[in-house]
Amino acid sequence: MTILAADGLSAHIRPAGPEDVPQLLAFIRDMAVFERMTTAATVESLHEALFGDPPAACAQLAFVDSRPAAYLTYYFTFGSMTGRRGLWLDDVYVAPEYRGRGLGRALMRHLAGIARQHQCARFEWLVLDWNESALGLYRSLGAQVLEDHRICRLDEAGIRALAQG
Repeated sequence: MTILAADGLSAHIRPAGPEDVPQLLAFIRDMAVFERMTTAATVESLHEALFGDPPAACAQLAFVDSRPAAYLTYYFTFGSMTGRRGLWLDDVYVAPEYRGRGLGRALMRHLAGIARQHQCARFEWLVLDWNESALGLYRSLGAQVLEDHRICRLDEAGIRALAQG
């Protein structure tokens, strides 16, 4: 599928296949550096998560002139308050040379189409509080930044401890 960015930039977007996992991991590592985070993802863990039975998430890659330009990962959730599924955007990443050209906006529009196709009640994601350019983009898309919700997280050690009682 072809998506068009604001300045006429044309990108081809398609679901990632097993052969794309090394490129996807390279993008994930680039994003981790940008977000000042670390990643434990490996080719093996991504392959299992994206192509295992059942897959845990979906990934898509965008290409400009056959060059990898961006990726996104998402999965479906369920909201008991809506009684319907939602779409959770895990990551959207645009390579530096393609930023500021409307590709991020086009990717978000593409995902909104997927959410609509699946009759999702919500399309949600996280954003780092210091990432002003992302916050500006998301607000311009009509997204609400929820100030009254906080993320709660158990890491692997916390999961293990809670599961063991």
